[in-house]
Amino acid sequence: MKLEHYIGGAHVPSVSGATFATLEPATNTEYATVAAGDAQDVEAAVAAARTAFTEGPWPRMPAAERAAVLRRIGAAIESRDDRIAAIECRDTGLPITQARGQAHRAAQNFRFFADVITTLGEDVYRVASAQLNYVVRKPVGVAGLITPWNTPFMLETWKLAPALAAGCPVVLKPAEWSPLSAGLLPEIMEEAGLPTGVFNIVHGIGEEAGAALVAHPDVPVISFTGETGTGQIIMRSAAAHLKTLSMELGGKSPLVVFDDADLERALDAAVFGVFSLNGERCTASSRVLVQDTIYDTFVARLAERAARVRVGSPDDPATELGALIHPEHYARVMDYVRVGMEEGARLVAGGEPPTGLPGGNFLSATVFADVTPEMRIFQEEIFGPVVCVTPFSTEEEAVRLANATRYGLAAYLWTNDLRRTHRMTQVIEAGMLWVNSQNVRDLRTPFGGVKASGLGREGGHHSIDVYTESHIVHVATEDLPIPRFGVA
Repeated sequence: MKLEHYIGGAHVPSVSGATFATLEPATNTEYATVAAGDAQDVEAAVAAARTAFTEGPWPRMPAAERAAVLRRIGAAIESRDDRIAAIECRDTGLPITQARGQAHRAAQNFRFFADVITTLGEDVYRVASAQLNYVVRKPVGVAGLITPWNTPFMLETWKLAPALAAGCPVVLKPAEWSPLSAGLLPEIMEEAGLPTGVFNIVHGIGEEAGAALVAHPDVPVISFTGETGTGQIIMRSAAAHLKTLSMELGGKSPLVVFDDADLERALDAAVFGVFSLNGERCTASSRVLVQDTIYDTFVARLAERAARVRVGSPDDPATELGALIHPEHYARVMDYVRVGMEEGARLVAGGEPPTGLPGGNFLSATVFADVTPEMRIFQEEIFGPVVCVTPFSTEEEAVRLANATRYGLAAYLWTNDLRRTHRMTQVIEAGMLWVNSQNVRDLRTPFGGVKASGLGREGGHHSIDVYTESHIVHVATEDLPIPRFGVA
């Protein structure tokens, strides 16, 4: 299998001819060759997108017409649901049942933003009878979209749909560890009738293709999802051109369980929240904080449930936990398992590959108990099927522990005390907080974090804000007084 860039409506190799191989996580065998882009390929893609912006119909097309194209894109995605899921499963190691869910959400993204762009209002301000001020949205220009490897197709559409809805041509740089599903997008865009040059892809590693896209002076907005350290590098590079940035970065999200909670549901949420999507999710509830009165019981039941999580081949519908994305990442996660044991955390489940699975990047669902805030596994994002459990006594201590990391993306609170709920939601440092719920989010709500978990918000009209500029027009409807300087 060979995957090329898509620039100006054509599939093209890298200017340099460079390629890289992608691996199947379940076996670590090479099964595709991908064009490795650099600054030359990014230059060509940005030029095509820039031409589509300055000369093409897309930015000037009425919102209803753009929305019709977006709906056709959604339909084209839905018609390829099984194909997308199969590719995601093979390329990322996600269980096939969870990969199917990602394809469905991807189609929803385009339908949702088609509705957003046709119903979005613009502001008008009347200043008595003398002046009319109005604000219109204009697409900002070429959008650079840099996406992660964990749920690649869905997260690509999460950025593509609002950028295209706003009228921006795009250059997409998919993650190098899972580039294959992005290869379906050109045929989808063409089938839907998207004008040539509006959608472009440059493959390659982040340090070359991604860095060139961030640094390009004709790309005024960058939307990035990925690791916090990479986000800091992007901010430094983007500062030279004062680019608009939207960045969803790392997480180390707490799930706080009080002794008055529905413990069965809280347990379900804890297991699903960290072991779904192979634990490779930014909003994973990777720190479980449990009130000391129920701590021992909860740890025992969590360990029991983790031991029964079905680890297996990603294409098996019975699999609940598949293969981690890449040998490098697998080694990193296994290193954290070693660190946790060395630091004195109590391993109560998992911690090693399951038996009976030849090769591949498999790890059993892993639970550490008695984890303290000083430990690295409490502080650092592991991004795998590893959860840390820590006891607390009081509400105040729970808040201190919840806030005791550099991250602040998501948090989960389990309690039936209404007053406590409102107190804690005001002081827990997280961009998003779920109460007595697992991670279910309406597309209209903002998505993003605080502290080291990101910059800006996307979702609903917040996404359109990222890709548009507010253009303010002041029109005098009467002769307003003007001070007369220089008159004798």
